[in-house]
Amino acid sequence: MPELPEVESVVRGLRREIVSRKIKTVWIGAPKLIKGGTADDFSRLIKNRKIISVDRRAKNILIRLDGGLLLLIHLKMTGHLLLSRWKLEKSAAVPLEDGVFSEKVNGYIRIVFTLDDGRMLGFSDLRKFGKLRIGPEEKIITEEIAGIGPEATEITEKELKNIFKDSRRNIKQTLLDQSKIAGIGNIYSDDILWKAKIHPLRKANSIKDKEARAILSATKEILALAVSLGGTSVSDYRNVYGRPGKYGDRRLVYGRDKKPCFRCKTVIEKLKTGGRTARFCPKCQVL
Repeated sequence: MPELPEVESVVRGLRREIVSRKIKTVWIGAPKLIKGGTADDFSRLIKNRKIISVDRRAKNILIRLDGGLLLLIHLKMTGHLLLSRWKLEKSAAVPLEDGVFSEKVNGYIRIVFTLDDGRMLGFSDLRKFGKLRIGPEEKIITEEIAGIGPEATEITEKELKNIFKDSRRNIKQTLLDQSKIAGIGNIYSDDILWKAKIHPLRKANSIKDKEARAILSATKEILALAVSLGGTSVSDYRNVYGRPGKYGDRRLVYGRDKKPCFRCKTVIEKLKTGGRTARFCPKCQVL
């Protein structure tokens, strides 16, 4: 699932390209992606709306439209947004541009917004788990955003210590809880804990102040690097130009099972916790 760096990269691309444009029409090939109303309602509300701004909150893309409306997009597991052009048929969107847009990973177009300059914004989603919702901004924020914790890139040391102190779960699960800390997922939690030398099964409320500072420092350093590299593309994620992120080449421990630790050369192991896989170095990250 795209995490903070991937979503931030998408938002920055959209901010450069679509702010002040109008959405003329929308083609919906997968109505199940539309939440909070019917596909017809969605089409009616979004047609001829001007895009005012594009922002991010946690893993949500927030596109503000004129008339006080907000379009919320969550990429979920395999979703990504692409700026290109397609021939819109009854049940399929056929790419009109070659190169990356004709690659299989970019070929699962489910929804297409046609802009007033002739370009199109397509939502590609292999597994159809994504979410799009439009409505009055206050309503969307209240129902979709209000319960999310502070941003991982902005959280303070005091906030982080309080989160750990009040948690009865292990540190891996705590970092993944969006109601506690917003934006961290499986990839970056593994790398953060490796960088901070904390075992993923350590109880969060056992983390000492010095360790909390190490986690905070690792969080901000790793997320900043990942954003600068356009995120991670170990699976479906692509930016709005159809290109993969480059953080995958810099991963510290995620996806490096059975490979040597960069610090001590011990073989990286993995375990399951809360239905998620955690990678760690058994020598550097002692339980």
